[in-house]
Amino acid sequence: MNKILTVVGARPQFIKAAAVGRKLREFGLEEVLVHTGQHFDKNMSEVFFNEMEIPKPNYNLDIHSLTHGAMTGRMMEHLETVMLKERPDGVMVFGDTNSTLAGALAARKLHIPVIHVEAGLRSFNMDMPEEINRILTDRISNLLFCPTDAAIENLQKEGYANFGNTIIKNGDVMQDAAIYYAQKAAEKSTIISELELAGKPFVLATVHRQENTDNPVLLRSIFNALNKINKETPVVAPLHPRTLGISKKEGIVAEFKVIEPVGYFDMVELLKACSLVMTDSGGVQKEAFFFHKNCVTLREQTEWVELVEGGYNMLSGSHDETIIAAYQVMMTRKNDFSKNLYGAGKASEVVAKALLNWSR
Repeated sequence: MNKILTVVGARPQFIKAAAVGRKLREFGLEEVLVHTGQHFDKNMSEVFFNEMEIPKPNYNLDIHSLTHGAMTGRMMEHLETVMLKERPDGVMVFGDTNSTLAGALAARKLHIPVIHVEAGLRSFNMDMPEEINRILTDRISNLLFCPTDAAIENLQKEGYANFGNTIIKNGDVMQDAAIYYAQKAAEKSTIISELELAGKPFVLATVHRQENTDNPVLLRSIFNALNKINKETPVVAPLHPRTLGISKKEGIVAEFKVIEPVGYFDMVELLKACSLVMTDSGGVQKEAFFFHKNCVTLREQTEWVELVEGGYNMLSGSHDETIIAAYQVMMTRKNDFSKNLYGAGKASEVVAKALLNWSR
């Protein structure tokens, strides 16, 4: 492969694309970058491109704020046009968003090889839109880059040995980014001083998953738990605009410190400085591990099972009593973060080398 068309649309994908794109260029591969527009807010999109020095997208489709079906369908329509124009040797997608599935479907129907980075993950909850996206994307991908042994095992159990694709364990490209940008974040971010958090214990919380935000009972329960925790340990929460909008509509009050979504450098510094991470985000669960912080996941399942098995992460669900109980356990748990779970910063290089040498 010489020419790769990369599809991104959401915050975690910008981080992954920054790491992989840098290695593609290093190995002499041409990349055409397409931003679907799924995350369009300045703090959710533009700041990542600026901070992480991601090349300006060759195409910005500006598709957002639609239902799942409308968004995915419109993305497919526009991506097909771009692919027919660019004629790439392969289309690369990341993770499990609508942008991921739209890119994979459009490419496969045009007989362009599909490259799925972060393949094989399963939460085993088919009510999650992300689970549907990742399963369907895996099934139609030609090259599946898996971050962990558990991801490869999932594919093997689902019969992928019979599907004629190539499965490669590469590690986690988000760890590549964490290692590469850690020092730059320390030099450029001022968020810790701005929020007067230096040397103070605090819990870093994020809430954005549809399973939590679209259920007013669960969202209220999560906010109630964070309000109670805040009385013991200050809680700082960069909240997605959608989460804020729903909470205000439902009259759910946050007594903890709510801030606007932050860029990558600010998030890295918050992760470095916090005492505990509480989140429903898949990416933030891993980022907590990268920066040696325990994590409470505000869900019933996680695709990152090795973090739970290793004691780095505890599933609390979305009810206030279980959230508070998990907080009390994880605030004091001591863990060994020296284990190499995710490739130690070489994941993107494995991807680039494989693409350079791959042929149908």
